[in-house]
Amino acid sequence: MSEPMILPGCEPLSSDGSRDAGVLVIHGFTGNPSSLRAQADSFAELGYHVELPRLPGHGTTIDDMLRTNWADWSGEVEAAYQRLASRTANIVVMGLSMGGTLTLWAGLQHSAVAGLILVNPAAANQADEARAMIKEMVEDGTAVAPGIGSDIADPDATEIAYEGTPLVPLLSLYNDGVAPIADRYGDLAMPILLYTSKNDHVVPPAASDHLAATAGGVVEHVLLERSYHVATQDYDAADITAGAAAFIARVTGA
Repeated sequence: MSEPMILPGCEPLSSDGSRDAGVLVIHGFTGNPSSLRAQADSFAELGYHVELPRLPGHGTTIDDMLRTNWADWSGEVEAAYQRLASRTANIVVMGLSMGGTLTLWAGLQHSAVAGLILVNPAAANQADEARAMIKEMVEDGTAVAPGIGSDIADPDATEIAYEGTPLVPLLSLYNDGVAPIADRYGDLAMPILLYTSKNDHVVPPAASDHLAATAGGVVEHVLLERSYHVATQDYDAADITAGAAAFIARVTGA
């Protein structure tokens, strides 16, 4: 069977830099690389090595995503990390939403990471009742629920994202991704830059509060007043890009 065609604008990015530092940039659930393209391109222009992977099942068709799970996504993140590590040992990881979960996972896997940048990360698990409800929907034959993409305040900005939410992969995010790491943030000794939208209709800001309260390293917590969930494409996008670049320069010294 041939691979599904990648939607225009959803392609991954791999860029060699001139500095001895690199950035791994990770998109969110049902999204694709386009949601952090501006940030990744900016880091590349500044001379950093950059990996912006397209997670399996994303940026193609929702049917393609229905066949994927946490092991597929984390496996691609690890592969991207290793591609970056072959070019530099000085690495920062950045992620949005589920990409934030994967960023935290990568930090726990690789303690030598210089720093983590998180934008509205899914850092705390859903309540047992919520996961049970999703499981019941799946057992009743519902494979796809209404979509969660393009939660953006700016009316002139739109996220390329699936119109639906695949439920079995969503359960894998919670059960296989978030649950095993949500109580381990004390092991993260590296500095963290955390952006949290006060008005987020996808991930509750309390998830960021949990991370900020339990992380083992220094956390710089920035509250976003104007942007919704996909803040990397919203009113605060430029500030996030500039703040992230300053953080990368500071923690890598490159």
